[in-house]
Amino acid sequence: MTRRFRVIDTGLREGRANIAFDAALIEARRCGLIPDTIRLLAFEPTALVGRHQALTREVRLAHCRAHGIGLARRITGGGAIYFDPGQLGWELVFDRRSLGIASLAGITQAICSAAAKGLQRLGVPAAFRPRNDIEVDGRKLCGTGGFFDGDIVFFQGTLLIECDLEAAVSALNVPAAKLEKRALDSATQRMVTLKELMGERLPPRDEIRAALVAGLAEGLGLETEWGSASAEEEALARRLHDEEIGTDAFVFEIDDPGAKAGFAAGTQVTAGGTITAYLKIEGVGAPRVSEALVTGDFFAAPPRLVLDLEAALRGVPVAAIGEAVERFFAERHAEVLSVTPADFRAALEQAAQAGSAV
Repeated sequence: MTRRFRVIDTGLREGRANIAFDAALIEARRCGLIPDTIRLLAFEPTALVGRHQALTREVRLAHCRAHGIGLARRITGGGAIYFDPGQLGWELVFDRRSLGIASLAGITQAICSAAAKGLQRLGVPAAFRPRNDIEVDGRKLCGTGGFFDGDIVFFQGTLLIECDLEAAVSALNVPAAKLEKRALDSATQRMVTLKELMGERLPPRDEIRAALVAGLAEGLGLETEWGSASAEEEALARRLHDEEIGTDAFVFEIDDPGAKAGFAAGTQVTAGGTITAYLKIEGVGAPRVSEALVTGDFFAAPPRLVLDLEAALRGVPVAAIGEAVERFFAERHAEVLSVTPADFRAALEQAAQAGSAV
């Protein structure tokens, strides 16, 4: 079976406009308006947080505002990143049956390995490193992430070409624990650019794009055809931007839960990411959850999974939180790439314990 993918390059755009186009691609593919697609893109300087992250815990807001760095929230999970014109974004949106791979972990390995093949065409010894990075000699050259939305898969990556790594670190609050885990003095030691690897041999952007697309095609068995974004996609992206993704309400939707009065917190740190849960508990004798919020740099699918979990916990007796979490995941076809249902349970039970002790 021939797997045909359209390839488009939407050029340099403001951060929130780029994320809105992501959402438009997913909706258009789900409605059958577009074929399976590879998108190439670039960002104006932007600090992007993952879908479930608390903005002010991840981004240095004052620094970003002082230096004209935009703020945006992705529709994918994962950690905060800094994006500027020195990086190349790449994305795939496709029917989950197109690659014949059932799990998000399997899709991640297949796509990252294929993208690494493209970079190898440039003479760079890139390789996939679980859970979702492409590295050269232990240093991160490309981060990735994705999710299922029904029958549609959305997967994206960020290739560091010649970006200012110090600017990236200055825009973000990089947890000390992440650096200590890898024995690094700074986040810049963890990352590497194509410019650093190739020096004067760094090819033009067009050659890098072509190599990446060729690697994806070879590694995934695709037949690619270059095209352009349709007027319908652009109109849908503008509407999604104006109604939700481009608004401050969406970007600041999760800001600093720990600052809210009456909320207790619990954190579960794993090799695949961190989950921090916040609970507001009401009642005496038989206390119940009145509000729940789950944050972190994990990947989960479908996109509404965490919102649905939060809703399912409202009104649950504190003593039954663990059972409620187990029941929730057992009843849903959920994909959590980097963490487990038990990790969510642990974070929530810690928060419950902290709240009950108040």
